[in-house]
Amino acid sequence: MKRLLAATLFCIAITLAGCGDDSIRPTFTTDILSDPAVDGYIAKTTLPTYFITQGMSPGVQSVFAGVDPVSGTEYRAFLHFPLGGPGGVPGSAIIASAYLDLYIDSIDTLGSSIPIRIELVDLPSTTLVASDYERAILLPLDFVTISPPINSADVGNHVIVDVTRLMATAQHLGLPDFQLRILEDFGFVSPGVVEINDTTGASRGLLAPLLSVTYF
Repeated sequence: MKRLLAATLFCIAITLAGCGDDSIRPTFTTDILSDPAVDGYIAKTTLPTYFITQGMSPGVQSVFAGVDPVSGTEYRAFLHFPLGGPGGVPGSAIIASAYLDLYIDSIDTLGSSIPIRIELVDLPSTTLVASDYERAILLPLDFVTISPPINSADVGNHVIVDVTRLMATAQHLGLPDFQLRILEDFGFVSPGVVEINDTTGASRGLLAPLLSVTYF
């Protein structure tokens, strides 16, 4: 399914670029799964106290983002996509499009939907620390929001997010990795938590977070 999606997005990018013009440079598409050893989430209680979960394992197969509607604990997920090496994105590449594929395992909300913000960050280390949670300390380099917001119809399905702008920013800054912080968006919103699949099992290629990049 993900490879079919990538092929479809590739065709769209080609069409927009002008397939009939031989002077147009060829485009390439690469699919990059997130790194399960680096992926994780930070929970901040109302005390406040920080709890860090990092590294997917048989007992940890998902990451969380949002605000628990009962306890008030807020979760911020972190995803890490390596851009270097075979199958990565060359430093000289020009980004045509980039899409993030997330499989939603569950949601917990008192409202009808959960607005989610996705921020591009540059983590000081691949080991998460409490300060990575704080936007005033680990500043967002750019952001997009998931539109429409996550709702019950998304549970058990893939949500595709256009992150072209974030990928272009990462490329412009020369970042070696595409690192994301995912949190509930701001404003007058109902609290809710989204569970994002990050399995290390046999279905990882189908369900885990995937970054699909088309570039020149």
